[in-house]
Amino acid sequence: MIITELLKKIPVLEIHGDEAREISELVFDSRKITENSLYVAVRGTVADGHSYIASSVEKGAKAIVCEEFPDILNENVTYIKVKDSSKTLGHLASNFYGNPSQKLKLIGVTGTNGKTSVSTLLFDVFKNLGYDSVLLSTVEIRIADEIIPATHTTPDVITINKILAQAVEKGCEFAFMEVSSHGIAQNRIEGLHFKIAGFTNLTHDHLDYHKTFDEYLKTKKRFFDGLEDTAIAITNVDDKNGMVMLQNTKAKKKSYALKTMADYHGKSLEIDFNGMLLNFNGKEFWTTLTGRFNVYNLLLVFGIATELGFEQDEILQAISMLKRVSGRFETFKSDGGIFFIVDYAHTPDALENILDSINDIRTKNERLITVFGCGGDRDHSKRPEMGNIATRKSTLAIITSDNPRTEDPAQIIKEIEAGVESQNFSKYTSIPDRKEAIKMAIKFSEPKDIVLVAGKGHETYQDINGVKHHFDDKETINELWKLMSK
Repeated sequence: MIITELLKKIPVLEIHGDEAREISELVFDSRKITENSLYVAVRGTVADGHSYIASSVEKGAKAIVCEEFPDILNENVTYIKVKDSSKTLGHLASNFYGNPSQKLKLIGVTGTNGKTSVSTLLFDVFKNLGYDSVLLSTVEIRIADEIIPATHTTPDVITINKILAQAVEKGCEFAFMEVSSHGIAQNRIEGLHFKIAGFTNLTHDHLDYHKTFDEYLKTKKRFFDGLEDTAIAITNVDDKNGMVMLQNTKAKKKSYALKTMADYHGKSLEIDFNGMLLNFNGKEFWTTLTGRFNVYNLLLVFGIATELGFEQDEILQAISMLKRVSGRFETFKSDGGIFFIVDYAHTPDALENILDSINDIRTKNERLITVFGCGGDRDHSKRPEMGNIATRKSTLAIITSDNPRTEDPAQIIKEIEAGVESQNFSKYTSIPDRKEAIKMAIKFSEPKDIVLVAGKGHETYQDINGVKHHFDDKETINELWKLMSK
């Protein structure tokens, strides 16, 4: 693509060099420079991309986008000065790939919990409705039936546009995207045109990155503030921060709720481990998904699909065909009568939601055993809170490791234990080895008991000192159960 085409509708402060040069690729990582590529020098938290301009030119870059020109300019290179390289990167990527987000109906879902579930459920609902779509989530990236492993909650903006362009080529009409706070803060959604933005909830998470809850809230709100007046914003008004998201948006405002009046109102009529009988906007239907949090997830799916112009009866029929999202309230019963639940819950709110959902369903004649931990090198303040929640709402809580990363697992456990109230001291034990912790839960359980293994869900590894060791909760449960039941 010629540089002048690439810069369409992008504010430029100054250009030095030939604007008619042909560019073969966009790059913001200097290690990935190829001949005739354009290098965008982005200022990061660890390194400043401007430091790599000279080496990028040596490797073959023919155009440089930066906030400051280097002292020495190469006459065979075009230098483009902009106010903010990070934000400009998104618009360059959109132009380079033919603005694919304008050719699709792009739906973004943000919030602390439920982003992955709602995005995946939307993808599956639209498949049931007969449409090929693209999914960008934590668990996986899918273009119709093609599966691409996911590496970040929100991929970089070049990758996003490349995937969306591939989806357009394959004839997809809809795109469902999980929008993380990191992705918003790092301008990974800059230049994308969203048709609908959905908000799930906002609770304690990622304060290791955002530092304060207020900063975390403002970052999420940026997503809605940036929507165009042709977009639709749909928010959970049962969440105290739900209406905050809509305060300054130009988008058309819509709401959903279980407890208050809203455009999309839902209620649960029956809930058990096999599924739920629900009522959305006066229409009853059955789903094999279960748990109170899933009522909210499905209601948002229902609202988004309705706003996209589909008949509500048609949507509910597609929802009733859904299967559970991998690692989200995934249930299976052992031949010994023990009920196992694997869930990704790794925040205080998510853990409380899953425990409340289980306690809503169980008869209290069986015990609830919870195996959980907290990730290393992450927000320390949520650790004691999760210790308090797990021990209050379980018959027995077994505190263990969950991706300790570079931290000492024993220290993480100690911080979790600090939140346990004195009356619950007898209701927990600590076993740093996750496999041994699951083994203890199985050993302690009896027929009809419920064992919740929380924190990892779909993940198939343990991150220990920078090395990812294979570990799958579901696989471990099955392996141990077979071994111990012999």
